[in-house]
Amino acid sequence: MRSAMVERKTRETEVMVTLDLDGDGEYDIDTGIGFLDHMLESFARHAMLDLKVRASGDLHIDFHHTTEDVGIVIGQAVAKALGDFKGINRFASATIPMDETLTRVSVDCSGRPYLVWKVSFSKPKLGEMDTELFKEWFQAFAQNAGICVHVENLYGENNHHIVESCFKGLARALREAVAIDRRLGDAVPSTKGALGS
Repeated sequence: MRSAMVERKTRETEVMVTLDLDGDGEYDIDTGIGFLDHMLESFARHAMLDLKVRASGDLHIDFHHTTEDVGIVIGQAVAKALGDFKGINRFASATIPMDETLTRVSVDCSGRPYLVWKVSFSKPKLGEMDTELFKEWFQAFAQNAGICVHVENLYGENNHHIVESCFKGLARALREAVAIDRRLGDAVPSTKGALGS
């Protein structure tokens, strides 16, 4: 079973995540941030992973700490569930259209985290959430999952569509990248014989 449970407690937040990479896209999300919940539900469904998230944080200050820490813990759960990366496809890309918006996301599950974020917004907020926080979530996720993630919004006008296409793109790319390649068997998809360095 490629599953994991991770908890993180700080003076700012408490986050608990359970995740199954080979799930059915079931989700149970409560971060206290409605828009983030919406994005994570979409992420779970399109990645076809089962995801439960419980988070409480200092939302009376702003949404930054909770958003970032949820990204950290989901990333850690993905890394834990992946283990030594044996037998996975490793690379994948997805190009996601949403009405007037088109976004491309590419991933390399390599153990070497990196984020390229070519996304901009025309407004500082979506509902009550600062749009700058979406990069923070993706950065936290990539760093803690050990995944190289490139996100590029090719074009679009509606900020909701732009953000949602980023999460759906990550979901679809991750779904393919972590899928088992039966031809690899127990081999690591690298000429080095190991990933993460």
